[in-house]
Amino acid sequence: MQLGVNVPNFGPGTDPGILREWARLAEGLGFGALMVSDHVAVTPDVAERYPEPFYEPFTTLSWLAGLTTTVRLGTTVLVLPYRHPLLVARMAANLHQLSGGRFVLGVGVGWARQEFEALGVPFTARGRLTDECLGILREARDAGRQEGDVPVWIGGHSEAALRRAVRFGDAWHPLRLSLPHMRAVLRRHALPGFAPRIALRVTSAPVDASDRPAGVGTDEQILDDLDQLRLLGADTVVLDPYHGDPEETRRPDAAWRALTIVATHWSTRS
Repeated sequence: MQLGVNVPNFGPGTDPGILREWARLAEGLGFGALMVSDHVAVTPDVAERYPEPFYEPFTTLSWLAGLTTTVRLGTTVLVLPYRHPLLVARMAANLHQLSGGRFVLGVGVGWARQEFEALGVPFTARGRLTDECLGILREARDAGRQEGDVPVWIGGHSEAALRRAVRFGDAWHPLRLSLPHMRAVLRRHALPGFAPRIALRVTSAPVDASDRPAGVGTDEQILDDLDQLRLLGADTVVLDPYHGDPEETRRPDAAWRALTIVATHWSTRS
């Protein structure tokens, strides 16, 4: 099982130099994936949690592809209804080819109603539009076209998202769930693969809450979470050290220390 990193591509502390350091750290520590988020119009509902500057994911990952050699690059998650499906297919295929087959397309339906309005995309149609785009990507795979080579991870944990993962995806890509929640879903559904994104918050004392998110707790708790996810069949686990405060992007050292702790201990167990 590989570990990945969700890198903040937004916020007041983020700039090309910091993004370069994130990439060097992730690849230097042996992480298998480097992933970024997606927003197009930073409307008030988005800016509250993910303020500008917000670096567009395809542009950012194309640049990072030239700064790295081994780490996979991906989106966690691209909001599919924001772009025409043929454009998504072309950009994804080109990035996959230019990076030497290192791109992973993680996708979701989106949540920011104001952003949908700003882009002129009907919020209530986002599920249908997502399925249409995924259908085009699936057709490309069935036809043997280049666009079909890109692995697709499906985000979300609603019943619609799970059906989408079964129908179109290479893996289910849930975001920040507890272990019991993920375990229950995997018991109920025959999913094509499993690549969760979990929180990463190292605490000095154990976290005993029954609804503790995976990845939150002492280093031993986090390592045990990773062991449990491996037993559940996870191929990749993406660690997300961002906890919702944009000021964190000015102080990446704390996240880098947490990633170093987990990477160092995990390498001795795996």
